[in-house]
Amino acid sequence: MKRFVEGDDRHQVTLLPECLDDFIDEDNPVRVIDAFVDELDLQALGFLGLEPAATGRPSYHPSVLLKIYIYGYLNRIQSSRRLEREAHRNIELMWLTGRLAPDFKTIADFRHDNGKGIRNACRRFVELCRELKLFTQAVVAVDGSKFKAANNRDRNFTPHKLEQRMRQVEESIERYLSALETADRTQPVDLECKMARLQDKLTGLRQQMRQLRAIESKLQQQPDKQLSLTDPDARSMATSGRGTGMVGYNVQIAADTKHHLIVAHEVINVGPDRSELWSMAKQAREAIGKEKLDVIADRGYFSGTEILACKQAGIKTLVPKPMTSSSRAEGRFSKLDFIYIAKDDEYLCPAGERLRRHQTRLEDGMNISVYWTYICPQCPLKSQCTTGNKRRVRRWEHEAVLDAMQRRLDRKPDAMKVRRRTIEHVFGTLKHWMGSAHFLMRTLHHVGTEMSLHVLAYNLKRVMSVLGIAKTMKALQSARA
Repeated sequence: MKRFVEGDDRHQVTLLPECLDDFIDEDNPVRVIDAFVDELDLQALGFLGLEPAATGRPSYHPSVLLKIYIYGYLNRIQSSRRLEREAHRNIELMWLTGRLAPDFKTIADFRHDNGKGIRNACRRFVELCRELKLFTQAVVAVDGSKFKAANNRDRNFTPHKLEQRMRQVEESIERYLSALETADRTQPVDLECKMARLQDKLTGLRQQMRQLRAIESKLQQQPDKQLSLTDPDARSMATSGRGTGMVGYNVQIAADTKHHLIVAHEVINVGPDRSELWSMAKQAREAIGKEKLDVIADRGYFSGTEILACKQAGIKTLVPKPMTSSSRAEGRFSKLDFIYIAKDDEYLCPAGERLRRHQTRLEDGMNISVYWTYICPQCPLKSQCTTGNKRRVRRWEHEAVLDAMQRRLDRKPDAMKVRRRTIEHVFGTLKHWMGSAHFLMRTLHHVGTEMSLHVLAYNLKRVMSVLGIAKTMKALQSARA
């Protein structure tokens, strides 16, 4: 093997083996993981197993298992069985754990039993980012995305899906009964074999129909009329593609627009985002420690009551209003063409007439005032305004809050671009790391734990990218001191 780089003889014995630390560079990310976990007060964060039992086999310290999981999620290894294999062969993991190699059951049980501690560890890292003054702009983007659960679509049932499935089974039963009748009448050569095969098919279909009947009775007991057999908390949710959907969870994230760090996150099993704006804005403000905060979100978060709650808490929101009216598309005036005159509490229409308030009613817990004028039937612009007898304009009692938000949006025309390049980067990175099967754990509580590990790993990597390994290590050591 002349002129090639040659390796060592694998059977060569060395009298003085290398130090394990020699294999880990000074700028290796595992040193950051080690420093971060050593800085944590695991008792205060709520981790279990810090007080070992006096008898029995000694247990692994929670810090060892936490380091294994952070390393795994940072390197796209979420499975406890794969982590067990890595602990036996991965030099970085050997350095991190001191050559300890827990079995997969021990690793999996730690994640299963320490949801509270893992979530608090994730929050603690966000606090460290705040101490490092990485949230100086106090502007966050909020969005939600659907993540797949460990529940196949065929094992999720709604009344419509169940009805379709039962219809398919009934049609199959009818088809096999007809085939049995035909075989009995024509008497083919392999009649006995064919009859046995068809009978087996019918028996299986009837058993399947009995199972569907049992599922139907359970489905009626569900408050949201949806049943998932593998993960009981997973729900079928629509996705951005028309007519598409998945069985999974809705992950809400608030990320700062400067460094794209995740400051707050939450996992819910409800598809729409409309009722999550205030909750995410409040968590984001607590995380970054600023009294004043700007929150940017898309149209899916537009809700008058949520925006009002943010306004009352001193949080400025930038949420575009969804265009639900078809008036503009059909060539008629929209509500935007009517000017509200606050001092008179009237609307000025495009024809120059005043619309006065005639009634106020309660709709979905909101006081809505209705404005109109009796001159509409004689108006020359009526065909461009309404197809009814009178054009009615509705106004919420706190509409001024929405108007003020719209003016802020008009002054910041690039706000939606900022939101998109911030939050889409975060979700794209997370889904790329998680692969085709997003969540491995089941039920909302445990899925939330798994998401916290993903967020912690993501934030660690972002901080190392922004500050560098050396500065991150120095900051963690200062926090520990």
